[in-house]
Amino acid sequence: MPITGLKIEEIDRIQKDLLNKCKLIQPEYVPIVEPVVYQNKHILIVWCPGGSTRPYKCPTTLDKDFSKGYSYYVRKMSSTIKATVAIEKELYTLSNQVPFDDRINHKAQIQDLKLPLIQNYLYEIKSKLYEESKNMDLVELCQAMRIVEGTPEYLKPVNVGLLFFNDMPQDFFPYSQIEVVDLREGPEGDDMKENIFKGPLDYMIKSALRFLQNYLIEERIQKVSYQAEAIRYFNYPYDAIEEALVNAMYHRRL
Repeated sequence: MPITGLKIEEIDRIQKDLLNKCKLIQPEYVPIVEPVVYQNKHILIVWCPGGSTRPYKCPTTLDKDFSKGYSYYVRKMSSTIKATVAIEKELYTLSNQVPFDDRINHKAQIQDLKLPLIQNYLYEIKSKLYEESKNMDLVELCQAMRIVEGTPEYLKPVNVGLLFFNDMPQDFFPYSQIEVVDLREGPEGDDMKENIFKGPLDYMIKSALRFLQNYLIEERIQKVSYQAEAIRYFNYPYDAIEEALVNAMYHRRL
């Protein structure tokens, strides 16, 4: 940030190059790519949902000579490394499992996905799909957002759709809530205050962050003689709390 953006005449070339690179992946994998205008800049959004034929491997080099073969790569901390034999076995084990977000929820119905929640979310993230959604029925909109799966005769919501677009996802996922516990006397104390936040996933996060900002974060103002402005301190940086909570919720392994 700020976004540099792409030249509009580059977008088609980049998409073709990306498609050619994807064909080198074994088995072949093609992500969802969409050119959009964001903050008056042309960008490409690349969405890579979990594939049904994973794990995927790619050439060890992008040179014209692929004689060095293919390898699996994984992310470890801030580095991308070749997978060891042990990690390869783990990848094959995980490949038998559909990611939790993408699993069909057989206990739910399409009507459990609430249209007002979907449209409000699209409005907040400034998606161009918001205007289009006004002329789409619920099923068509859910299919466009990939929050339903199955055949036309058996179309069901996937878990991520229920987490975001149902008033009470706790009905489907017990204890899917955020609990903020105040232990002012420490872990050994008898007195505690508990605040529980429920509802759609993005609503839970916003509510918990708003509570922490108002209840936990305190500001101290110190006037100094060598400048007109006072020095301001905070006991906890809000950005760090936001990052920790959002990561804990969105990247939780279920």
